Amino acid sequence: MLSYAHGASATPLLGETIGENLRRTTERFADRDALIVRSQGYRATYRELWDTTSRVARALLGRGIARGDRIGIWSPNRYEWVVLQFATARIGAILVNINPAYKTSELEYVLEQSGARLLFLARTFRTNDYVKMLGEVRGRCAALTEAIVLDDDWAALEQSASDATETELAQREAELQFDDPINLQYTSGTTGAPKGATLTHHNILNNGLFVGEAMNLTEADRVCIPVPFYHCFGMVLGNLACTTHGSAMVIPGEAFDALAVLEAVAAEKCTALLGVPMMFIGELEHPRFAEFDLSTLRTGIMAGSPCPVEVMKAVVARMNMREITICYGMTETSPVSTQTGALDAVDKRVGSVGRVHPHVEVKIVDPETGATVKRGARGELCTRGYSVMLGYWGDDKATNLAIDGAGWMHTGDLATMDADGYFNIVGRIKDMIIRGGENVYPREVEEFLHTHPSISEAQVIGVPSEKYGEEVMAWVRVRGEHASAASLDDLHAFCVGKIATYKIPRYWKVVHEFPMTVTGKVQKFRMREIAIEELGLATAAASKTA
Repeated sequence: MLSYAHGASATPLLGETIGENLRRTTERFADRDALIVRSQGYRATYRELWDTTSRVARALLGRGIARGDRIGIWSPNRYEWVVLQFATARIGAILVNINPAYKTSELEYVLEQSGARLLFLARTFRTNDYVKMLGEVRGRCAALTEAIVLDDDWAALEQSASDATETELAQREAELQFDDPINLQYTSGTTGAPKGATLTHHNILNNGLFVGEAMNLTEADRVCIPVPFYHCFGMVLGNLACTTHGSAMVIPGEAFDALAVLEAVAAEKCTALLGVPMMFIGELEHPRFAEFDLSTLRTGIMAGSPCPVEVMKAVVARMNMREITICYGMTETSPVSTQTGALDAVDKRVGSVGRVHPHVEVKIVDPETGATVKRGARGELCTRGYSVMLGYWGDDKATNLAIDGAGWMHTGDLATMDADGYFNIVGRIKDMIIRGGENVYPREVEEFLHTHPSISEAQVIGVPSEKYGEEVMAWVRVRGEHASAASLDDLHAFCVGKIATYKIPRYWKVVHEFPMTVTGKVQKFRMREIAIEELGLATAAASKTA
């Protein structure tokens, strides 16, 4: 059997815009909670959310925003972000998601590359003065005509809704097509310059629908969303999964804080929780974890980076998330291509990234020849279907490199597919380590290291070696109570006789944190840069083993 799967489904794709879908949900669940943002003290039912998006949509029409105009949003998680997500969709403007961690050069790049006409921004976030930073680059952003500061100008914006009528809004909505581009998401920058993945109503609305279906969401569910809105995880797996099912969106705060998440789940009686592994680790290890009643939790999603098996088991056992799912995907595919089922066997839910999503195709190919490999063999995962982006905004060359002539998106991820159709991600093509002719897959070594009682998190990379070409290096985060007991020699000894000698890390580095993007993705290219520099120095932070 070849490594190919098609997600046949009796549930049809939604052939409607995001605005049309929200209207239908509002008609069914008008008085149910739609959005709770605890850090702002904001609560809205679906009727109230709909009415607010209507006012903001009319205000944007009154400013002359045309179908296809780009509108930037540079803000952490706030209720205004959600309102803008739906208001821009209802008038056919393209929302440009700007990473809250961006500095001036990155902000300028995205505004210029996207041709954003209007920018919404928070006044500040953490130590960043957004208004000041925008002032430094605004003169070089030719298309930008207006900036609206959420903290100062939002009330006036809503009041300007009278600049356009409900009839004008209805006319604009009637013009829209579900294949229209609606969102630009700039890749996280783990490698190279960010590229703007261009996504449609059809892309992200349907992906949100089927992600929610896999969690068995209904109008009775309350989903805690601590992941950032600027990324697909927040605005699709979170917001759109909720609005397609009438579920409540519960936002703990502007950015991830383990205590705020635990408080939100307990106070709002959340039934689902989203997060990357780093977030779940932070919640499980919080010193006040035992104080909170998490008994209402049922399901959720762990995704965004490889999910250690031991962490997954702890989430199921200690957080009551017996129906938690694992998702796999990428921004360019809206994002999810595979997902475990809420009732899958435990070994599948902790040892794979699930099966192909409805209405999606997945195959695994030999990176050298492009031929589909047999089940069980490693190769590059490719995906095709409704979820594949239109392309990279203004970059046909990059688009053609990513999407082949048959419409397959080449992910760059190494994967296997088993006889039951479950996929497992074993690494990145660029991350694979070739040591003396032997292929070492970092994910395999990381999973083994997570079985060590002292290791909270492990990341494995390759570093240059004159003798072998590359050597294996492990960065590990050690649990607080084990920090004094763990030594690099002990970690090395733990591996001997349990994994092949060529897979045992030659170098170890104990860290408190890893270089990461704002969405929690580990930047292994940055780890390599740091390691190459440090291994040339006699520091205590990095140590060779025998």
